[in-house]
Amino acid sequence: MRAGIGFDVHAFADGRPLVLGGVTIPGARGLDGHSDADILCHAVADAVLGAAALGDLGSHFPSSDERWRNAASTELLAKAVEMAADAGFRVVAIDATIVLEQPPLAPYRDEMRKHLAECCRIDVADVSVKATTADGLGLVGRGEGAAALAVATLDAR
Repeated sequence: MRAGIGFDVHAFADGRPLVLGGVTIPGARGLDGHSDADILCHAVADAVLGAAALGDLGSHFPSSDERWRNAASTELLAKAVEMAADAGFRVVAIDATIVLEQPPLAPYRDEMRKHLAECCRIDVADVSVKATTADGLGLVGRGEGAAALAVATLDAR
């Protein structure tokens, strides 16, 4: 059994959709990034890669590579899970937290869990997605951006 930790943070950007866990949040200001800037998928992918000792998201999907421009981060996550499988591991569980002042994410949580479960090839019951605020502190608290943290548990196949 192995565990990996993932983290991602992006600044807000006008004119972009907010995508979290493969879900587009209507009416919300989006995040800046080379791909769709889905911080939740990025954190989970980094956790999966870390647990499998395969490096980090940026080394596999660099922002300097045009193939990943505006890419759906669910695709990047699915590829990270495939890399872990090729290395002899399967995802067992995901626990993730999104840190964001606005908007409330409770109405979208189940859909996020479903997307993550599909990408990770596990049951939705094995995926936890939580949301919290930064209580006005730091770049998240000032409304400049959002962050996500994730733990992935993997088992040898």
